[in-house]
Amino acid sequence: MAEKLLNLPQFLKYLRLSGVKDDDFHIVNFAIDDHGLLKSAPVGIDFYILALKPPIHKDLVYQVPVGEQSSSFMIAQSPYTSQSWDIQPPAEGYVIYASSRYIEKIAKNYHFFDYNGTMEAIFLTMDENILLSDLYRKAYDEFKKVKFNKQILISYIVLILNYTQTFYDRQFQSRSKVYNKVIADFHHHIEQYFSGHEVVTGLPSVAYFAQKSSLSPNYFGDLIKQLTGKSPIEHIQGHIIDVSKQKLLTTSLSISEISYSLGFDYPNYFARFFRKHTGFSPKAYRDR
Repeated sequence: MAEKLLNLPQFLKYLRLSGVKDDDFHIVNFAIDDHGLLKSAPVGIDFYILALKPPIHKDLVYQVPVGEQSSSFMIAQSPYTSQSWDIQPPAEGYVIYASSRYIEKIAKNYHFFDYNGTMEAIFLTMDENILLSDLYRKAYDEFKKVKFNKQILISYIVLILNYTQTFYDRQFQSRSKVYNKVIADFHHHIEQYFSGHEVVTGLPSVAYFAQKSSLSPNYFGDLIKQLTGKSPIEHIQGHIIDVSKQKLLTTSLSISEISYSLGFDYPNYFARFFRKHTGFSPKAYRDR
């Protein structure tokens, strides 16, 4: 997180943008308006950003495109994140900056605001690009009025967010071949964590495995859930139960030793966990 947190007026001033007329909203049409600052060290923001075909790092290349993917994509950023960039001026596209006091309650309905990673953008199909471009253009046209209506602008933003959620769900399926490797790596990392080759220092978190895949925890969680039907924590817990059963039935380790080997701080925590998922205490399962 950057040391200094900028509100929307401060950020727009920092970008050196022209045409700023409101403290709560600003919209840039890259084909018409000033692009602002093209390079910056990390700065913190306390507002929301929705960008269609946004300016991204000039060296960033996406390796695997979606079928019928256009050259466009969209990124949603939430407050209290760090922004840095080194870009080329985009030829087209839009960015909406929106104050937290208008958007925060609405944003809570959309999980993707917690993704906050360029590599987790929505890769848009041609039809999706046309639809979102139309909504961004209408929002921009409303904003450019001498006295724009904030409620109308918010209505366009809500429409954009609703479609964004649908497109994220589609992306998990259309990129399933790419993400199958993420799933396979996830299972490999779970097995490796409990294999004895690594020192178990506690129960692993979803964030631990997300970092292994270079994805944010929320995006990683939604991806795994969409493609497997189970959340990452369910996969982790299922593996712990499988290993527990194996150790109870094939080793002479005490229940306390098994508990500690799996990362539980206390044997009674392990016992409650095991009973919850199997209906038996560890001792009763072994005695069977």
